[in-house]
Parts: sequence; C-alpha cells; structure tokens
Amino acid sequence: MIANVLSIAGSDPSGGAGIQADLKTFSALGAYGMAVITALTAQNTQGVRSFQTVEPGFVGEQIDAIFADVRVDAVKIGMVATAEIAAAIADRLRHHAARNVVLDPVMVAKSGHHLLRDDAVESLRQALVPLARVITPNLPEAGVLLGAAPPATLVDMRRAIADLHRLGSEWVLLKGGHLAGEDSTDLLFNGTAVTELAARRFETRNTHGTGCTLSAAIAALLPSHGMVESVRRAKAYLTGAIAASDRLAVGSGHGPVHHFHALWRGDTPP
Repeated sequence: MIANVLSIAGSDPSGGAGIQADLKTFSALGAYGMAVITALTAQNTQGVRSFQTVEPGFVGEQIDAIFADVRVDAVKIGMVATAEIAAAIADRLRHHAARNVVLDPVMVAKSGHHLLRDDAVESLRQALVPLARVITPNLPEAGVLLGAAPPATLVDMRRAIADLHRLGSEWVLLKGGHLAGEDSTDLLFNGTAVTELAARRFETRNTHGTGCTLSAAIAALLPSHGMVESVRRAKAYLTGAIAASDRLAVGSGHGPVHHFHALWRGDTPP
C-alpha cells in the first residue's frame, strides 16, 4: 500500500527546501505527498529575504480538510514560524490522533535568517515535541531547545541527546553535520540505547534543504519500516542526493540536493 504523507511547513519558491523539498522527497521514496502551508517565504539559494505567515486558524483548517478525507500515515512538521501556528498544529494533530509525526525544529535558514520567532520556541518545545515520534534537531537547534550552548563534540552530543529526549518525544535524532571531520555522524536515541549513524561528508555548496529532506525521508519511510531502519535509509538517501547535487545547476548560492538522483538517469539537456 502506498503511504500518504503530510508535510506541514513553509514554502520555498526556489524549490530546494520546505514544502517543495518535502514533496520531492516523498515522491522519490514512493509515498504520496500532501502539504499544509504555514508560511510563504521570499528566498532563493542565496538566502531568505522575508516571509509571511499564514493565519493560524487557516493552518488548522488545512489540516482538518486533509484528515477529514485522507488516511494520513505520517506527518512531517517543518517551519512553524510562530507560537500561535505551533499551538494550532498541535491542537489539530492531537484531535486527529496523528501517527508517525516527525518534527524538524526549523529555526534558522542556511543564510542565517531566522525562521522561528523567539516567542515560538517555548510553544514548539511544549506543544509539538511531545507529539513527535522523532525530533531531528541539528546542533544549533539542540542548543536552542535546551537553552544551552550547542554541543561541540560527539561527547557533548551524547550528553545532550538524553536531555532532548526528556522533552517528551519518543525518539531523538541529533544531527552532527556541524562538527568537523571526514564523516557526518548523527545519534539516534529512544531513551535506552544510542545508535550511531555515520556517513561520508562531501565538499559541496549544495546543502540547501538538507534538514528538510532528511526529516521528510524519515516520514516517508516510517509507515513501512521501524525507526532505526527508516533513519538509516533516509540518511543513505540524503547522502546520495548530496553526492549527486553537482548534476544540478540551480542558483549561485547554496544549491539544492538532487532529490531524484536515483530516478533521473544521466543529464537532461535544457
């Protein structure tokens, strides 16, 4: 059975992150993608210029419309932008008993532009994290969630992941991409055991939307696989998408990863 997967996130008109990246990822991994939009951004590969949020009540109406008609097998949450939107999402997902919720706590774009208002951090922490089957913070996001300095070493990550788990999600995937080294190592924790997942690091500027893509891949895979296997497969998919990103020619800044690297054979002429 083909999984129906819902993304609740912001829109990236350049196509590399947000809703657009999520839908590409769902499609590449064989899931049917749906989208609830929380914010409209004016951005490209060089950065975010500005964004406009969607009225929280209408975000809730979009969610209700989907659940009233479609079986939802997994939900990925990305940019929530404001405390009010976070609260609206939490209320409707709780009402609909949403399953396989993957929370990517999007806070800052690659360009450094803040995508989560300061007053929304506590709402995200209190309202959304406990609903999540897994949260997927990077190291700076982990620091914000914990109100502490970001983990700076793998040892720091092992300490921080236990504190993150106590915030209430079933699993935590703490991403170590900000650390130096030949490999990018993530830690997956369920409150009992830590699974270490390493992948080769590639020298490329094409890293726009990597967090969105990884969390969307996990959501697409969870209806068919356990958590550890879903994360392993999602990380392998993202690694392949990064490795093939130079086949694309999109923008002059941080370009997107190649979501369809396994499906588009060879280069297509313009």
